[in-house]
Amino acid sequence: MKQGDEVLKVEDIHLSFGMVAALNGVNFSVRHGEVLAIIGPNGAGKTCIVNCVNGFYRPQKGRIYFQGNDITHKKPHKICAMGIARVFQNVELYTGLTVLQNLMAARHSQMKQSIFSNAFWYGPALREEVRNRKIVEEIIDFLEIQNIRQEPVGMLSYGLRKRVELGRALALDPKILLLDEPMAGMNLEEKEDMARFILDVAEREDLPVVLIEHDMGVVMDITDRIVVIEGGKVLAEGEPQEIGKNEKVAEAYLGSDELW
Repeated sequence: MKQGDEVLKVEDIHLSFGMVAALNGVNFSVRHGEVLAIIGPNGAGKTCIVNCVNGFYRPQKGRIYFQGNDITHKKPHKICAMGIARVFQNVELYTGLTVLQNLMAARHSQMKQSIFSNAFWYGPALREEVRNRKIVEEIIDFLEIQNIRQEPVGMLSYGLRKRVELGRALALDPKILLLDEPMAGMNLEEKEDMARFILDVAEREDLPVVLIEHDMGVVMDITDRIVVIEGGKVLAEGEPQEIGKNEKVAEAYLGSDELW
């Protein structure tokens, strides 16, 4: 895929829970090689969009396309297998397992050998395990978590858990990365580290990234385009400089006519 090619397209999505309309005709696309932010006030429908993309919710109307394929009604595990990986707003890790074990658990979805072969752990099964272990070690090096690789996840700080969760998403060999508030609850240093890793993922791994984030400083610094959601609708879309000067966005997001 070339830079600028359309990877993900959300087309006229409507989602309701009973009489409550969560999404009302949402349209946007994600291009190869970009970091796209989805912002908006609490309850605007941002997480609902991501839940529709990875199959947790099924919209009543509209279509979602990934690399030209209609994924609107596919099951979450099928969507994941196509290359859509997600980091959740709340940490979703195996707290009793080590960092290394959590990442290897994600890699097992990529392994092809049978349960019988893995039980004896020889030949093709052994070679597959070694190959995937090498990939996990590269992710550990990339995220600079070598010193905690054998630590139980439940013993780690919140910021490090979020970094491990990013690593687990990368272990799925994604073609697009969905990040739902990856910096929520972090201190300034942890946010700076996470922002650096997100940029490295987008640039070095050449992955498109969809980022839901409330920290406007981070959004303005690391994103290529921004989609603003209010009341389940797209209020505005554009580059950070353009969105930063949009009075309607500032009023909806902060209750004033100035974003800063």
